[in-house]
Amino acid sequence: MPDSPADVLDLGCGTGSLSLVLAEQGHRPVGVDLAPLMVEQAQRKLTEAGFDAVMMVGDASDPPARAGVSFDVILSRHLLWTLPDPREALRRWIGLLRPGGRLVLVEGRWASAEPGEDQPYEVESEAMPWMGGVEAERLARVLRPLVRTLRVEPLRDAALWGRPIQDERYAVVAFA
Repeated sequence: MPDSPADVLDLGCGTGSLSLVLAEQGHRPVGVDLAPLMVEQAQRKLTEAGFDAVMMVGDASDPPARAGVSFDVILSRHLLWTLPDPREALRRWIGLLRPGGRLVLVEGRWASAEPGEDQPYEVESEAMPWMGGVEAERLARVLRPLVRTLRVEPLRDAALWGRPIQDERYAVVAFA
């Protein structure tokens, strides 16, 4: 994250856990999530902690105009795989960044494509092309033409997830 205060759009904010961390660090988060009950929890969580952050119901792939049109950071965690057109969403998000702004994506590839393995998700469904997650290199290939620079940071430390992991988890930080 940049130095605070920064205007941060937390897409797929869920119950506001990351928005709360951002607010505690002096940033100005705006959260968007499709689930009204999660947005209610997020708003309550931030209000009870003494922050006047905006949390709203909306489509994270195409954030509502009332969320704002210009941000220092756009943050998304484990959201891309749920979107019907993740490439278009990424283009929209980058368009909301101020010059020099950054896109921070915490993602991974959870479903195995190996035949015969137990697969909790249908891999590569037509409705959700990145179902089960997206490999870091694939995401980087999609982003490179859209951004000035990017880096991929593996997130393998079991302490981040509460247990050892066997799948691919990472953060991409891309600069507009």
